[in-house]
Amino acid sequence: MVDVEAFAADGFVKVEGAPRELADAARAQVWRQLPVSPDDPSSWTQPVLWAADLTGDGPCGELARSPVLAAALDGICGPGGWVPRGALGNVPVRFPVSPPAEDRGWHIDLNTQAADGTWVVTNRPQTVLVLTLLSEVTLADAPTRIRAGSHRDVAAVLGDEPLDAVTAGALVDAASADRPVRHATGSPGDMYVLHPFTVHAADEHRGATPRAMAQGPVLLRDFGVLSRVARD
Repeated sequence: MVDVEAFAADGFVKVEGAPRELADAARAQVWRQLPVSPDDPSSWTQPVLWAADLTGDGPCGELARSPVLAAALDGICGPGGWVPRGALGNVPVRFPVSPPAEDRGWHIDLNTQAADGTWVVTNRPQTVLVLTLLSEVTLADAPTRIRAGSHRDVAAVLGDEPLDAVTAGALVDAASADRPVRHATGSPGDMYVLHPFTVHAADEHRGATPRAMAQGPVLLRDFGVLSRVARD
């Protein structure tokens, strides 16, 4: 049972219970897309590599359709309040390589599709964000950093005009700078559901093994419930 009160207070919640064997199989599918080996550190020459959006009836699609995730989304968005998906999203694989990637700024994701098909940030978003751990992630393994409660700060500063990613990032970073930081750690198969206004960032990899984590949006049918969550 998802802790809806924790989601309302913190802007995110951890969802456990998806089969680990699915996450392990999904991670193997990710490695088949990459030009490096998980068992050969000499091949890890870049701090981050991306695998494309993974869909279909294999382990990635099964994880995306996980009953535990569906139950969590029902609890947060309401039954029928979200659009089922068959994709985990894109997968950044982070490596213990120095210097780290310069992609670690605080931000919220683009959340609204404009009439011309481009994606922007608005105060009436169409998505929630789901992070799916495909490897073991400790504090050393570049966990996504999350500013707990920042969804309320963002709700207060977003106006009616759509924003691009850079402008929105600077705005929400400044607004939420005093919030405590939590980390998306856990085991393969664990998931985090983030409110579309929750400010988050990548982290430097200080561990020893590559970290794989999918990140993808779930489309909402109606933002009304989440709007109240951010403003109550």
